Amino acid sequence: MKRQDVAFAAGAIVVLLMGFGAVHAVANPYFFFAGYVIVQYVVLATAWNILGGYAGYINFGPAALYGAGVYTSALLLKAFGAPLVVNIVAAGLVGMVLGLMMGYLTLRVQGVYFAIATIALVIMLETVVHNIEYLGGARGLALIAPEPPAWAVGRTQFVFLVLLAIAVMSVALARWIERSWIGRGLRALRASEEAAECAGVATLRLKLAACAVSGALLAVAGAPYIYYASYIDPGSAFSLTLGLNTIAMPLIGGTRSWAGPVIGALLLASVQQAATVTISSELNVLMVGLALIVFIAAAPDGLIGLAERLRRKMHA
Repeated sequence: MKRQDVAFAAGAIVVLLMGFGAVHAVANPYFFFAGYVIVQYVVLATAWNILGGYAGYINFGPAALYGAGVYTSALLLKAFGAPLVVNIVAAGLVGMVLGLMMGYLTLRVQGVYFAIATIALVIMLETVVHNIEYLGGARGLALIAPEPPAWAVGRTQFVFLVLLAIAVMSVALARWIERSWIGRGLRALRASEEAAECAGVATLRLKLAACAVSGALLAVAGAPYIYYASYIDPGSAFSLTLGLNTIAMPLIGGTRSWAGPVIGALLLASVQQAATVTISSELNVLMVGLALIVFIAAAPDGLIGLAERLRRKMHA
């Protein structure tokens, strides 16, 4: 095992231990309400970047897959009282299938046409849920989740820890993809799909794999939400604002590395949570829009790209 891999594994273990320690050391539950959102953003940004960053296919439909995960979990909880781990696995499978379907239907188109098609998926799934009375329809659905394990202290702390573990595994998977032959193939088709095909890269298979993995992780990010909020509705589960945040975070941190989405998520989510408490939650969308304008103009490769440019200038 390489030194970088050992350092990454050690860092992942430290993060999990710190999260577990915080649950028992911090009494204020708001810390974990905010922490849940921040960690969820890490999963969403990492998941989006596998297709949007590595492969270069800009996906405007992450809210569709996230919402599918939310409602899959809610359905299993309401119908069978399924435990959270079962709901997470089921949501991942649903997200993977939807990702593959999206890939088969849309990956033969590129650029703006692909982006429009992914937006259509959000509208379609939200419309379907609106018309399913068993899931609450347009008025939403309220459910009481089962009591968490005693070691988790409380329900909010429990879902925070679960999502923290999902975030660590998602980042580890994205890092492995980036460094593997899959990542090399995705970078090749991002640079030039025609040239990659001429070089023998199985571009369609790679794109479908990226759609499946990205879709699964986006859905998994939504699975614990019903345990966190006890109420869901189509407007919040399939929120285009959430989709905008998901796209903004990798662009802010940098899309060419697994670390970029993590940095962007931690930065944007922390600022949004602070603004929600101190100023107004209505400013969140404005903040995201301004951040996108600034970074697209001043740092198109994100913070990681900006830091690399500054490093090269200092050593020039």
